[in-house]
Amino acid sequence: KPYEVNYPTHDLELAAIVFVLKIWWHYLYGESCDVFTDHKSLKYIFTQRELNMRQRRWLELLKDYDTNIQYHPGKANVVADVLSRKSGMIAGLKIEEEIIRDLERLGI
Repeated sequence: KPYEVNYPTHDLELAAIVFVLKIWWHYLYGESCDVFTDHKSLKYIFTQRELNMRQRRWLELLKDYDTNIQYHPGKANVVADVLSRKSGMIAGLKIEEEIIRDLERLGI
């Protein structure tokens, strides 16, 4: 959504968790689930003193689920790191192919 561009990183990471809980609620409600994030400050979201209204609303939703937010460094999660960068790599390959074709046409 266009207004999410102005959200701080902390809120975007929390919004991703809330989005997943809303989508998969029928599987997650009443079940214990672990949420692994590479954003360390989300681990302490339940103990923060000052929250804005959006964060408070999302925190109320999180309290409805038995969630355990755990920090997992991005460098330790190599598979997710590769998958998140895959589309950028493919775009780079397409550009390289176009450059090679142009060079072949020019006889270089």
